[in-house]
Amino acid sequence: MRDQFKGPVMTRRSQVEEGSTTDQRLLDSRGAADWVHTDPWRVLRIQSEFVEGFGALAELGPAIGVFGSARTTADHPEYARAEQVGRRLAEEGFAVITGGGPGAMEAANKGASEAGGVSVGLGIELPFEAGLNRWVDKGINFRYFFARKTMFVKYSQGFVVLPGGLGTFDELFEALTLVQTQKVTSFPVVLLGSDYWRGLVDWLRTTVLAEEKISDRDLDMFTVTDDVDLAVELMVKARQGRIGTPEAERPE
Repeated sequence: MRDQFKGPVMTRRSQVEEGSTTDQRLLDSRGAADWVHTDPWRVLRIQSEFVEGFGALAELGPAIGVFGSARTTADHPEYARAEQVGRRLAEEGFAVITGGGPGAMEAANKGASEAGGVSVGLGIELPFEAGLNRWVDKGINFRYFFARKTMFVKYSQGFVVLPGGLGTFDELFEALTLVQTQKVTSFPVVLLGSDYWRGLVDWLRTTVLAEEKISDRDLDMFTVTDDVDLAVELMVKARQGRIGTPEAERPE
């Protein structure tokens, strides 16, 4: 398998562009390097992450963000479910965007790639995770969380959220907050795995809603299900402009 690097962008398999290379190299500095860490220069590095991300994903087409735990093992049922999600989304013509890491992210990328879809990974610099999983066909590594999150929100038409930890919760609640505050056009958010998400939904309803910290309609911003086909169906309906969550599938 051949990897092609264009600056921070990595491509594999069908995403490799023959004859397209990036030969620019940054010359070593012979003096003190402290200047590259000051805030004005840091702004330029932040700007470059947005430019590279926009350039790499501008022609991606319809895409769905899939979130889930990096700790999900390959023999766990959630891994198989994530793989199924990636495959079904690709079969419906969606690109699949994940965080590019192991676990559920790897599984979704694998399902999409093996189904002939576009498998995208948006990686982040972390002290305990390294590199993009081998099923990412187009990958971008970010230094800054906020630049990476912008790419998820800008290029995803919906989100499928598998069981995960703090990173997954962060991505989920940011997406819901952006929809609630009308910072983005409403899109479907599906929580896949009712046993896992039931406690959270119950807490939102019996505590957060009961204390009027949210409204009833905020609980309609997402769907909880165990049905992969339903999750994909909601994404297809959103693409067709018929966004709707069946009454029977709304969280109880």
